[in-house]
Amino acid sequence: MKKTIAIFIVLIQALTIHAHEGMWMLNNLKAPLITQMQELGLQLNQNQLYNPYGASLKDAVVSFGGFCTGVVVSPDGLVFTNHHCGFERIQQHSSTENDYLKEGFIAKTREEELPNPGLFVSFLLRTIDVSSRVKSAIPSGASEEQREEIVDSVCTVIQNEAIQGDSSLNAVVSPYYQGNEYYLSVYRDYKDVRLVFAPPSSVGKFGGDTDNWEWPRHTGDFSIFRIYADANNEPAEFDSANVPYRPSTYAPISLQGYQEGSYSMTVGYPGQTIRYLSSYGIEERMAGMNESMIQVRGLKQDIWRRAMDANTNIRIMYDSKYAESSNYWKNSIGMNESIGKLGILEQKHRTEKELTEWISQNARRKEKYSGIVEKLAKAYAERSQVNKPFYFMYESFVNASDVLRNAALLLRTDFSEDNPDAVQTLSDLLDSYKDIDLNLDKEVFVAMLNFYREKFPDPEYLPDFYSIIDNAYDGNYQAYADSVYSQSMLVSRDKLIDLIQSDDMQAANEDPLIYLMIDVFVKIQELQHQVYASTLAIDENERLLNAALREMDQSQAYYSDANSTMRMSFGTVQSYTMNNGKNSGIYCGPDGLLNKAETASTNKDYELIPSIKALMENADFGNYRDKTSKDLQLCFLTNNDITGGNSGSPVFNGKGELIGLAFDGNWEAMSSDIAFNKQLQRCISVDIRYVLFMIDKWGNAQNLLTELTMQ
Repeated sequence: MKKTIAIFIVLIQALTIHAHEGMWMLNNLKAPLITQMQELGLQLNQNQLYNPYGASLKDAVVSFGGFCTGVVVSPDGLVFTNHHCGFERIQQHSSTENDYLKEGFIAKTREEELPNPGLFVSFLLRTIDVSSRVKSAIPSGASEEQREEIVDSVCTVIQNEAIQGDSSLNAVVSPYYQGNEYYLSVYRDYKDVRLVFAPPSSVGKFGGDTDNWEWPRHTGDFSIFRIYADANNEPAEFDSANVPYRPSTYAPISLQGYQEGSYSMTVGYPGQTIRYLSSYGIEERMAGMNESMIQVRGLKQDIWRRAMDANTNIRIMYDSKYAESSNYWKNSIGMNESIGKLGILEQKHRTEKELTEWISQNARRKEKYSGIVEKLAKAYAERSQVNKPFYFMYESFVNASDVLRNAALLLRTDFSEDNPDAVQTLSDLLDSYKDIDLNLDKEVFVAMLNFYREKFPDPEYLPDFYSIIDNAYDGNYQAYADSVYSQSMLVSRDKLIDLIQSDDMQAANEDPLIYLMIDVFVKIQELQHQVYASTLAIDENERLLNAALREMDQSQAYYSDANSTMRMSFGTVQSYTMNNGKNSGIYCGPDGLLNKAETASTNKDYELIPSIKALMENADFGNYRDKTSKDLQLCFLTNNDITGGNSGSPVFNGKGELIGLAFDGNWEAMSSDIAFNKQLQRCISVDIRYVLFMIDKWGNAQNLLTELTMQ
């Protein structure tokens, strides 16, 4: 009896620990989970959340550009997303004469809304389990290499079948649970998306690098776009004759606010989590991908920052790129620190030990899973020697210099006539040159040449162009850079167009920057080939590890790691104890914003343009003032489970009404992609009432407010 009670207590504790953890598939919500959500305050049923045959909440949520999330909020296709999600498009429309980054942008009429070539939004139509079809095609005894080839082939067939006869559709079969299951997601893409409203950056990115991943937060991280369609409400390329898209569902907005413990739910497109990854995989991530981002991007950003601070034109050109680079740089720093501080590796080791013991207790389990932990340890150890130079080389030469990145993009793009994405890729590449300062780009390149060689002096890890630097330029990196940049056709848009129009493949292959990038890719392939067998072993045994973990503990529902498909997370508005020992509170108000602004003379991240400062000091918050706190609540905290890609995700209350837009996590839980911590992990969102306040009191955009349904 005591043993039974002990087991019961353990199960209850497990359910408590994972109460709000999880990024759940809307099409696969189990009854116990729905019940738990309703007990917390959800007033919708499953069919109202996801319905592939009729309107539901999922239809109000879009994948924004394939990298963020947005929510449709009006019958005329108005979309709210984060400012940092729309930042690049705002930047592309900006100039020294019309600095929309600094001053903001407001379209008072539909005619003033600005088109954004290449930007699209995707609506999820349906998600279908195709696991049995995919796995049944894999013969018994197939090697991991054979398995991957078969899976790729079958998935391609399924995708092509799903979009046959409809060019507006996009279909993707994605692996779930480390490749133990497969689901088909079918989307409809709309490609005429126009900029409608952007707050000034002193609102939209208030706090900058200083406050990124931090609480308290006072960032009005939102921007507004509109989807356009043809006269039949079907997707269409940009055309002045297009009309606002008429959605089947759009989100109503709540002005009622929230209290600690209020139900909260996000729906969006989280990018990637690795919570089922082995301890050995985590160690590799820390030393490889994370450490390369920390060191390489830190160096690059220092160079960019000095130039941006000295020149307004360069600031406008590089602001978006800097913000994107810095976001992942700081995330990598925080993740590595948090993994150590929270003892995540030790937790993984304990779980792997328990799993090994569980496997050994049963003949069937031993036949299926025996040795997976040991095999993972061996394979990761074999791969570790070349893993670091691989990641550092990629960051230094593919992700650092913009001109080199364009060379890499040219080499990796299939420009055959049957590739529908080639034209858009080329257009984006050519458009990138308006945001490249050649001297600054060359300075970054020289710094990378020196950095990488100092980091990995062994000739085994050096691309061949280093021998050219040594022999022809006496080891002078600057002289080499001056030479290749002066000779290359990739250093300007016009020269690249000339090269493309010449259709001279020999000239392209002999271009010094193309030639250099070929050296990089050849060396990367050499490194990958050395550990190919180890990589296959890792793929196989990480998949088996995932299956074994789920089989070992069937007391709880398991969600799959995020993989850029639509997911729902639920929880409550909730404070936490910060690193300084203080309670976080659930929201931040204007007083904190103004206090930070007082330090702007020593920290540019806290600069406020005069019109915003005056608004906050005047405190005329009207209907946007919270009825309980009597304050304008700028940002708030929930314990919703989110990650990158969730940026712009709507935060709904129990009625399915919009209360905010998710935009960040907190520093204390930076390892959240690897392990969820209920006590610490929080989602930071901009309060929808702050968004409305800015539209109304700053933008005076009554034309937008009249479109919205406010409760």
